[in-house]
Amino acid sequence: MSEIQRTLKTARRLEQLHAWGKVVWHVWGEGKNHAPLVLLHGGSGSWTHWLRSVEHLSQRHEVWALDTPGFGDSDLPPQARDADDLVPFVAEILQHTFDGQAVRVMGFSFGGMLAGMVSAEFAHLFRHLVLLGVPGLGLMGAELPMRGMFAGMSESQRRAVHRHNLNTMMLHQDSNITDEVIDLQQANVVRDRLRRRKIARTDVLVGAQAQWTCPVDGIWGEHDALYRGTLQRIPEVLWALRSFHVVPDAGHWVMFENAPVFHRIVDRLLLET
Repeated sequence: MSEIQRTLKTARRLEQLHAWGKVVWHVWGEGKNHAPLVLLHGGSGSWTHWLRSVEHLSQRHEVWALDTPGFGDSDLPPQARDADDLVPFVAEILQHTFDGQAVRVMGFSFGGMLAGMVSAEFAHLFRHLVLLGVPGLGLMGAELPMRGMFAGMSESQRRAVHRHNLNTMMLHQDSNITDEVIDLQQANVVRDRLRRRKIARTDVLVGAQAQWTCPVDGIWGEHDALYRGTLQRIPEVLWALRSFHVVPDAGHWVMFENAPVFHRIVDRLLLET
């Protein structure tokens, strides 16, 4: 049994219908006596970006992992092209799901940037925000040497591209890129319907942070490919952070590559709110 299959056995899959389409959640730890903890995954991802954290986090929290609109099993809203277009839809989902209750939100990469934008416009929906390896700070360097797919590629060629991109963008240690991780990546990428990522290269969160009203903490991997040479500048640019933490021996996909250290940090942060 794969790690995904085993983890799914402990979850409840919840579908919601909105006027613009279907939204899918996976929920762990229902009934915990805590405010819900919402998880927003990264770009070209799904709830599976949190694969190694949901069961740990659900020991203390009711964990709600969203397939963001346009990713995973959730529908893409009409006319949505980039992260900023998703802001009102994610706010609607949070409002509907938790009846306007302020919740903890943890967002990874694209999902963290999206959460930061939602929090700036809909601050009443957020009790605490944790950002992991987010773009939108104006600090990203040159284009990463990612490879694309082309027509006529064999399955082995496609898997080689996924392995390369995981190694270039997501993970620091090549030994962490197993066949199962490539399967996960492949399943997520083919369901990514939000193709534009232009806003990620702007400093959108630098301006948005002035509107945040809840505590905000940051966690980054020591070897995050988006921030080679600029990691130390993040607390300076993202001045609204209450705290900033660097996880050793981890790349961009920090909570997957070094889950034990990540869990120790985040457990402490979540107890503080």
